[in-house]
Amino acid sequence: MPASARRIALFIDGANLQAAARAIGLEIDYTKLLKEFASRGNLVRAAYYSVIIEDQVYSSVRPLVDWLEYNGYTVVTRMVRDSFDERGRSKVKRNMHVKLAVDAMALATHIDQMVLFSGDGDFRALVEAMQRRGVHVAVVSTAASQPPMVAGELRRQADAFMDLRDLQARIGRDPSDREPR
Repeated sequence: MPASARRIALFIDGANLQAAARAIGLEIDYTKLLKEFASRGNLVRAAYYSVIIEDQVYSSVRPLVDWLEYNGYTVVTRMVRDSFDERGRSKVKRNMHVKLAVDAMALATHIDQMVLFSGDGDFRALVEAMQRRGVHVAVVSTAASQPPMVAGELRRQADAFMDLRDLQARIGRDPSDREPR
């Protein structure tokens, strides 16, 4: 199949991608990220998953989520209430893994390649299930950080692994493009 005919979907675990990018000092330009993967085939969907804490007056995620919604991404958020146990530790699980997995499985018959932006080993079962449906799965994270931000079992299960460090020149924000504060 010619690359231009390949149907691609991006599934971005927002918190995990942000942590991996931060670990290697990468500031992602989400416009460049879309263009990079659109150049590799027919981009069917680019979905970004994020949790937003309900009681926070200001969330650093909110401006990004709002921007993504207006610029070609399908944004999936969940409002959570932050609560703490008796030791002051947060009790809220701050991820959207199940929603991302359900959405990916629903789209499996409509895509040829899934690009999963996460290094979380919990996604190994999803990768395996997508592969059984004939979908080629690429995982994007980084092994260049110490410790690596990608689980070994996820990296081994994927058909391809792309290190953020190798994509940095194509999806990174140029520091000169920043607006003055």
